[in-house]
Amino acid sequence: MLQTFKNHWPHYLAEAAGLGFFMTCASLFTTLLEYRYSPIHLAIKDPFARLIVLGILMGFVIAAIVYSPWGKKSGAHINPAVTLAFWRLGKITTADAVFYTIFQFLGGAIAVQIMGLILGAAYRLPSIKHVVTVPGPGGAGKAFIAEFVISFILMLVLLLTINSKKTEKLAGLFAGFLITLYLIFESPYSGMSLNPARSSASAFAAREWTGLWVYFAAPCLAMLLACEVFRAIVKGRVEVAKVPKEEEEKEEAEPQPVAAPSAA
Repeated sequence: MLQTFKNHWPHYLAEAAGLGFFMTCASLFTTLLEYRYSPIHLAIKDPFARLIVLGILMGFVIAAIVYSPWGKKSGAHINPAVTLAFWRLGKITTADAVFYTIFQFLGGAIAVQIMGLILGAAYRLPSIKHVVTVPGPGGAGKAFIAEFVISFILMLVLLLTINSKKTEKLAGLFAGFLITLYLIFESPYSGMSLNPARSSASAFAAREWTGLWVYFAAPCLAMLLACEVFRAIVKGRVEVAKVPKEEEEKEEAEPQPVAAPSAA
């Protein structure tokens, strides 16, 4: 495992940077939109209109991460549930999956702590609260169902997209579009997480643990199910790349699986 870390540590840092960037943008945009003295908040009175703006912005953020140099290096999982799914498909080794997950959690947590220092008291207000994800008025049960559905759809769409040479380059756009829709229409039910590391980062900073299990269980179970449905659809023709292109050139003899180009 130590040798794996030495060989692939740039990929792990890329994963930390990817989720860190996502959390930084989510924190900044949410504060600008929801802090009551923010000029943007004052200019956009309607809460739903602000949610639309946030959804569009975060959709662009996801696409930017996927197509960025660090996203291309690691496959842009930035999500332990996505990494678990690719491990299940045999596209990432156990050692790499462990380090991917560790660095995803670290990247998200560090970013939220830094944004807390930068944004100060505004970041701790109930309307923002470290961009924490908690179940909506329907409770943990409805939040679980909502998270499960959006996670399943996202993973299945991504797998089908990146399994075709004709559509694989569109994965980032599809992911960004779905994130936009989810933030606008699903976030009132669960806060729209899809990601255990993302929710843990905010929960730890805010000391808010309500329904945290939902954001571990639902995405992981849903994305694993998406893997099985994907396998049934393609009937075993899984063409998702095992490693980024630059790694294949270096490891011609039985390359170690590192990542597959994902977008979640």
